[in-house]
Order: sequence, then structure tokens, then C-alpha cells
Amino acid sequence: MRYITAGESHGPEEIAVIEGIPAGLHLSQADVDAQLARRQHGYGRGERQKIETDRVTFLTGVRHQSTLGSPITLNVHNDDHNNWSKIMAPDEPASAENTLRKVLRPRPGHADLVGGMKYRHQEDLRNVLERSSARETTMRVAVGAVAKKLLAEIGVDVHGFVVNVGPAYSDLNTLTQYKDLEELRQVTEGFATRALDAQADQAIQQVIDQAKSDANTVGGQVQVMATGILVGLGSYVSADEKLDAKIARAIVGINAFKGVQFGDAFNNADKFGDQIMDEIYWSQERGFYRGSDNLGGFEGGMTTGEPIIVRGVVKPIPTLYRPMQSVDIDSHENHKASIERSDTTAVTAAAVIAEAMVAIELAKAVLDKFDADNIERMKEQVQQYRQEIKEF
Repeated sequence: MRYITAGESHGPEEIAVIEGIPAGLHLSQADVDAQLARRQHGYGRGERQKIETDRVTFLTGVRHQSTLGSPITLNVHNDDHNNWSKIMAPDEPASAENTLRKVLRPRPGHADLVGGMKYRHQEDLRNVLERSSARETTMRVAVGAVAKKLLAEIGVDVHGFVVNVGPAYSDLNTLTQYKDLEELRQVTEGFATRALDAQADQAIQQVIDQAKSDANTVGGQVQVMATGILVGLGSYVSADEKLDAKIARAIVGINAFKGVQFGDAFNNADKFGDQIMDEIYWSQERGFYRGSDNLGGFEGGMTTGEPIIVRGVVKPIPTLYRPMQSVDIDSHENHKASIERSDTTAVTAAAVIAEAMVAIELAKAVLDKFDADNIERMKEQVQQYRQEIKEF
């Protein structure tokens, strides 16, 4: 499975093409739209979410709500493009009218300046920010929705939630009270902040409100969990085949993510081996299993069958309505940075995006290991494999 996205933040369309999805997977517009809506919702989002409602259109690869095995093209129209059609016009020369929103004062922490240097966009840094914008993650969530449908066929569930925004934290000890991810999902999706509990939800809202009042932005952490995992996805034989490494790359590849850990990785740095290794047990019902999950479901770059636990760190958004020091790229004079419409925080949306990226990498690993031509044949092979592992 592989995919590519295309589109600019204020362009007319966002597009993704996915190759390698088996034939026969039931897939509807509602499946994808539900995930797109989750990305748009969340406390701290900006005004753009009120302008448009993201909905997908299948252009290729799906017929009668069933995948064909051929490339799937997903399309999401940007309603906000109506306000930017002149500025983003592809077939009109630059003019005084359509360069009114020119960006010349790069924002610290954004791709503006380095991207302008790299691609020689000396006339207008909007040529950088339009593609480097997190708007592109719309299509990664759409691709993730397809991946989640495939994973659900073999009993794999994936869910993301918010650990903290600024100094306000969810109580991770409450995770033990949920019997499965569906129960956890019902709770976290009921909070505007995707926190784990009502107290954290209120505290996070207060942090976001204060940041907005201060014309500031705020970051945080999100956690993704996956259950029903097959043993042995990924490989130890080559560095680029380690599945945890692929997931780490996918997480840090999300806009504004600056760190990733599996299990209790950073908390384990000052501990000893007998405190963190997941001891091995065996039972007639389960076969081999671990007594804990401190390593986040991975050993040697391979899945152990225990839940995958991935946490990502999201930096504050670079666009501040109280702009920071910058330099005009034309005059080289000191100026405050440009301001673009933005969110106070993207952490609540980042949980959904990280969830999508974990689902994509898991789906890739499954399709690498099993028959990818037809979904029913793949399911048969997965079931046989699960039985083989249980009898090991």
C-alpha cells in the first residue's frame, strides 16, 4: 500500500491517491466523512472550521461501496477557495489584484523562510505556506479512514486521545477501567478536548481560553493505542523494516510534531531492566503473552501482540496573533511576522491525525505480509496466521 496527497491550503481541492487496497473492502463516503469531521472538531480550532465542512468524493477505485483493487482517488473540495480564487489562480499572471495577500515576513517556527530559500520563492512566501499548511493532513485522515476500515476487517482497532495541552493533563491511570478501545472512544469523543476525564477536559479548555486571550498558542501531547495486533508485524533483519521506526517517522512527519515515544519510553530512561521489561507468560487460551506493556507493543522492531502505545509531542502553532520578531525578505528590515488565520491549538485535531498515521502504517504492514488482492482471501490468511502463532 502506498499513497500520495496533493493540494494547497486555499486551493480548490485536496486529493489523495491510494494504491494497494484489496478488492472487496466495503467502503462508503460516510466512513471517510466521519473521520474528516473528527479532525475538524475539537476545542481550540479556528474560524476556518466554521467556513467549510470536509466531505470526500470517490473519483476512482470504488464501485457500489466496494473497492475494486485499483487505485482509489479521494477528493475533498475546499469551500474556502471561493474567497481565494483570484489569489490562488493557476492560469493568471501575477498582478496587483491577485498578490494582495503576499507573505514577506516569515513566521518563526514555520516553513516560510527555509522553504522560500530552498525553492527560491523570493517574491512571495505564500508559495511555501500553502503546501506546508496542516490543511494537507485532511487527506492523511481520509487515507487513514480507509486504512482503519481494512484493519477492522481483521479485528484491529486504533484510537487517539489528548494526554495534555500545556500544563493541563488527563489522568492516564483511568485507562485501566476501559474494557476495550470502543469504550474508551465513547468517553474521549464526548469531550470537546478529547481528554480522558471531565476534570482534564475543563482544565484543558481553561488553558486554551487563556492562550487565546493572550493572543498566544499552546502545544501538548497525544496518545494513540491499537489493539487486536498480530504478532510479528515488522522485522528485525533490516533497520528500515522495523515497524516502530516506520510509525515514528509517520508521527514526526505530521505538521508540528517534534517527538515520539513508545510505551513509557522517556519515563524508562532512569529505571533498571527488571522494572521495565515485559515478562513472558504462556496459557492454553492465549499462547505466549506479556505480563505488562512498558515497551508499547514492540520488541526488535516487531509487534508482540500486546497493544501498541504511541505518544507524540505537538509544538504550539507558529502563527500568533501577537506576532513574534521577523525580517522582511525584501527590505531585510526588522518586522513582526506575518499573520495567517489559525487555531489557538491543534492538539485536539492532532490526536485524530496521529491515529490516522498509525492506522496507515499498520495497514501497510498487514498488506506487506498477507495477500493484498482480495479482502476475503487476506482475512483467511490472517486467521490461519493467528492460529499458527497461538500454537507456537
